Amino acid sequence: MRTDSSPGTLPAREHLPAAGAGAPVLDVVIPVYNEEKDLRPCVLRLHEHLTRTFPYGFRITIADNASTDATPHVAARLADRLAEVRSFRLEQKGRGRALRTVWSASDAPVLAYMDVDLSTDLNALLPLVAPLISGHSDLAIGSRLARSSRVVRGAKREFISRSYNLILRGSLQARFSDAQCGFKAIRGDVARVLLPLVEDTGWFFDTEMLVLAERAGLRIHEVPVDWVDDPDSTVHIVKTATDDLKGVWRVGKALATGSLPLDRLARPFGDDPRDRDIADVPQGLARQLVGFCVVGVLSTLFYLLLYSGFRLFAGSQLANALALLVSAVANTAANRRLTFGVRGRGGAVRHQAQGLVVFGIGLVLTSGSLAALNAATADPAHSTELAVLIAANLAATVLRFLLFRAWVFPDAPRAPHRATAAGTTVPIPCRAGDVVDADRTRGEPTLRLQPVRPADTDPRDGR
Repeated sequence: MRTDSSPGTLPAREHLPAAGAGAPVLDVVIPVYNEEKDLRPCVLRLHEHLTRTFPYGFRITIADNASTDATPHVAARLADRLAEVRSFRLEQKGRGRALRTVWSASDAPVLAYMDVDLSTDLNALLPLVAPLISGHSDLAIGSRLARSSRVVRGAKREFISRSYNLILRGSLQARFSDAQCGFKAIRGDVARVLLPLVEDTGWFFDTEMLVLAERAGLRIHEVPVDWVDDPDSTVHIVKTATDDLKGVWRVGKALATGSLPLDRLARPFGDDPRDRDIADVPQGLARQLVGFCVVGVLSTLFYLLLYSGFRLFAGSQLANALALLVSAVANTAANRRLTFGVRGRGGAVRHQAQGLVVFGIGLVLTSGSLAALNAATADPAHSTELAVLIAANLAATVLRFLLFRAWVFPDAPRAPHRATAAGTTVPIPCRAGDVVDADRTRGEPTLRLQPVRPADTDPRDGR
């Protein structure tokens, strides 16, 4: 992932200003499907807790996921009774679809969600959203697997949860500890850019969101929670696990091919305004050096194997040229992706052409070294040839890194960032009684939203 400024790049995080009366800073979404029994006590308890403890304006949004029981009527009565409660009605199922639709329509700068069973202790809600309000983090999640968490649940669910997180760590290199806890929050400006990249509409939605955010370099804050398992949960474990594994494969493939435009989620280095005024300071040098060294070691081994193979049927100069050419193409591709974080096919041909110029310089150094060796010794040993080539390649490697960093993959000039993102679209606030659908009819306490597809929410997304 490139960290330079590009269209869609996020501005530096700012501390949210203190809001006036009635202006919601936090929008807590409760996705529900056929929860006519638990919805009312859940909303009343959450509303009482926020009224008593939360220092900012808030909103509670009930996202009815095409329920077939009395859930819509319960939600409508709660919206009529409590000024801070809103109700959205979706005609299609899917927790991910509900969260994407409601979050995309919300005007609150901090968005959260929790399960209707309120398994997580509500005292963790303020610590969850405080880093987002302060500008410290981009996303926040509750973790049942932290050492200081206190969890009451059966061995079966404990095993499934830990196994799932091990799969994420092994396959997608995820570093967050708990992907499935139904207690998460995200900044609104991040959601507007991140959500269009998330394809899943079901239970894998938040895992995919977290993986993409982490790969893009966004900051994820984890909060240890107290959590009590709901024995009446309606989640189908086998189907959910199967869908999750399919999602892991899809996201892993997309990350491996570089098809996701994660550069849209780049943050500038440093959120202090003074950091944004610093010019001409190289960024990411240490990480690039480590990546370049790893790629260089592997490329050198690959080159030496190729040279030894070509040497069986060709002279030293031809074997060196062929081995260096093949390894140079692989080296440029690996450095492009792993060291300098350039993803996608854009500019790949140009980068390879510039890499071949760098290859030519390396060829001159190594071929010159071999020529000097052959001039000094009529029949040098194979081990001596390899030693000379290693020394020549070390010198060529230093030059290659400098040319790659300054010429082939240069950092684009950073555009100055303002306190607010210029050109950021602000969703229209939704009020009780508004109806968001094709007919635009009014008079209902429930807002009807058309499901949002990932490709529909961002015209820059080429998928």
